Amino acid sequence: MTKHMMMVALIAVCFGQASGNEPAVSHQEAYAELVPAAPRVGTSQEKPSGLTGRVVTGYQGWFRAEGDGSGLGFHHYQKGRTFEPGNCTIDLWPDLSEFDDNELFPTTFCHQDGSTAHVFSSIHPKTVDRHFSWMADYDIDGAVVQRFGLHGAKPQRDYRSLKYENRRLSLCRDAAIRHGRSWVLMYDLSGLHDDDFERLAEDWKQLRRRMQMGTDPNDSAYLQLKGKPLVGIWGVGFSEDRDYGLKKTEWFIRLLKHNPDWGGMSIMLGVPYFWREQTRDAIADPNLHSVLKLADVISPWSVGRYRNGQSETEQIMRHQQADREWCVNQNIEYLPVLWPGFSWQNMEGTKSAGIPRDGGKFLWRQFQATAIAGSRATYIAMFDEIDEGTAIFKCTNDPPVGASEFKTFEGLPSDHYLWLCREGGRLLRGDLPSR
Repeated sequence: MTKHMMMVALIAVCFGQASGNEPAVSHQEAYAELVPAAPRVGTSQEKPSGLTGRVVTGYQGWFRAEGDGSGLGFHHYQKGRTFEPGNCTIDLWPDLSEFDDNELFPTTFCHQDGSTAHVFSSIHPKTVDRHFSWMADYDIDGAVVQRFGLHGAKPQRDYRSLKYENRRLSLCRDAAIRHGRSWVLMYDLSGLHDDDFERLAEDWKQLRRRMQMGTDPNDSAYLQLKGKPLVGIWGVGFSEDRDYGLKKTEWFIRLLKHNPDWGGMSIMLGVPYFWREQTRDAIADPNLHSVLKLADVISPWSVGRYRNGQSETEQIMRHQQADREWCVNQNIEYLPVLWPGFSWQNMEGTKSAGIPRDGGKFLWRQFQATAIAGSRATYIAMFDEIDEGTAIFKCTNDPPVGASEFKTFEGLPSDHYLWLCREGGRLLRGDLPSR
């Protein structure tokens, strides 16, 4: 989809661009810190298995800040090379009232009272731990941790971005174990070309070898499905302009699923919303469904595919029912994507179309449709996506003022959407009535 590719372009702009005169990072150095998880002390933890009854959330973790040690500036806050009033990409401002001083990074933005507005960095250990503790507090079962294939597959002069992506990955794993959450790695293929897939496979091999990804002998929180670790691959079968084809995508899926040395995974595929009909956002390739039959889980990307309105609930329910029937017939699990709303006016301009949250009613109607359709698990997009306005984590009703206008939670508590996800999980598990 167009918005997703624009976000990829923003990521690509920052590849290898340090904010100071830091020395370049080599490809080998970028992986040097990856190690298996440390053993848990005093307790044993059964590895989580299956999706039924689970609410999981996508975790971007792509925010960087001046002073966080990465040298990448305000990555994913800034527009181009600057982050200042009138020039940013985020539409929500995080609620940092619970954060310690050493997690806060000052900006040139100011709140209404004149105080300096701060942001967080997704590579600060306390911050990542705090995010996973929020998941535990609100019964969100785990995180689908995003990893753009661009970071490991594109040849670069400086692999600084990859180095800190790897650090963030380790922090997510450790926080998941510490807070009893499950986690899954999801590769996003956006921005790749066909000739990048060999290097992407090498990235996967490095993760398996160095982190023992998915097969950690300690009490890992890594999610298992059908007796195998689950890994996601997002971007299979989209009709928008992409520089990789279905053939290479199938090659990578088979590699992770069947390779005897470092495969053996269950596979979750992130696919277009209209994958079944092969219309609109999906390619009309006769081989698409045969490739999708390699999946153990199919998760259609619904963000922006419907609007906020009562009439949509019936349509969402019917769409999910038809999707689930196809998946059940193929012995594939179905994981629908729900989202609270959408906005990117600071990225695309004030005339850009947004989809309002309606105080949480939009998300709740999706939970209701999902429950009626018979699904018992869901993927929430996204935990921390403040630059597309889909974040469910704590955001403030007191954002900075000035040239950039920010959305708020409309006076609702900053944990309102975390709470809704907890209640939505109860709904899907049958602990609340669906109507």
